[in-house]
Amino acid sequence: MEPVVIDNPDKNRFELTVDGALAGFSAYRRREGGIVFTHTEIDPSFEGKGLGSRLARAVLDEARARGLRVYAQCPFIAGYIDKHPEYQDLLATS
Repeated sequence: MEPVVIDNPDKNRFELTVDGALAGFSAYRRREGGIVFTHTEIDPSFEGKGLGSRLARAVLDEARARGLRVYAQCPFIAGYIDKHPEYQDLLATS
């Protein structure tokens, strides 16, 4: 089954599931016109399958679709943006 990423606003995180099992998440805080990514985690039993990158791409695409500026406090999200310049335009300047 294909991995699925959904927003869980009650927990302030995007969740990635595989076959219905929680495989990882990216925690966030909302702020006026933006989203602050604070922590991203993939369950150890799902590591090494490219799911972290899939999650990062999905959350950044969602931020773009919602017109939100991105504050990448999470090292994983920041590193993903560094490696994928197509997301540089999402970064907030302050």
